[in-house]
Amino acid sequence: MLSGPHSLFTGLALAGLFLSPAVAIALESPWIDTGKATVRLLAAGPAAARTPLRAGIEIRLARGWHTYWRYPGDAGVPPRFDWSGSHNLAAVEVRWPAPERIPVEGGLESIGYHDNVILPLSIRAKDPSLPVSLRLKLDIGVCEKICIPAVAMFALDIPAGLSGNEPALDAAEARVPAAARVGTNKSFGVLAAKLERGKEPRALIEVVVPVGKPFDLFAEGPSDDWALPLPKRLEASNGRARFAIPIDGAPAGGGPTPSKLRLTLVAGSEAVEVVAPLD
Repeated sequence: MLSGPHSLFTGLALAGLFLSPAVAIALESPWIDTGKATVRLLAAGPAAARTPLRAGIEIRLARGWHTYWRYPGDAGVPPRFDWSGSHNLAAVEVRWPAPERIPVEGGLESIGYHDNVILPLSIRAKDPSLPVSLRLKLDIGVCEKICIPAVAMFALDIPAGLSGNEPALDAAEARVPAAARVGTNKSFGVLAAKLERGKEPRALIEVVVPVGKPFDLFAEGPSDDWALPLPKRLEASNGRARFAIPIDGAPAGGGPTPSKLRLTLVAGSEAVEVVAPLD
């Protein structure tokens, strides 16, 4: 549970760059200092014609502090995004870089990020010929031994025809897990997933990873209402490993077992995401 006072910080970056049909720059909002984290918005041109605009939320954390992935694990809260004040905005997709396992007190484990992270965004305009005015209210938990909730409010205007790259955004996008399927990659990926029924049902996951690289597995239920325990490594040898995931944390009124799991496998700088049926 979060504790500590709410901090409200407001940053504003209004780019009045609408004279040229193709503005070749990257945009940045001012940094907002929340005490234990500083945050800002970035924006760059699309990767190719007729593709979404690219943007990102950059979070720089104080040493020893962390923030959370979309599923926080045993303890914590995921970031929340409110885009309701935006204009000419059709949709925003948050793309999550591969996270890490973070031990916390009491033997619990969270899932999130240390040091510096950029959450890439895919931005779709209602009318691509017009500017997009991003207005974001961001709620995050910033934690060490205690957690401090922080709220930051941003404004960033993206001119129509924006082009150009942002190297930091490129690097963050490269850390987003690639979509994959169970059993299709024999050198790196999820090889098999099955449900072991019984008094205490669990999912057994078999993976293959590059030899010599540290690796980890994260699991999410079929909906955000599930709160699964973190996978437990059973064995690992010669680039193969097995994990067990207790089937616990079902939402109220939900079935006793999920029909599928979303799995994120991370090995060094590589990561894949699969949706694994449990038949």
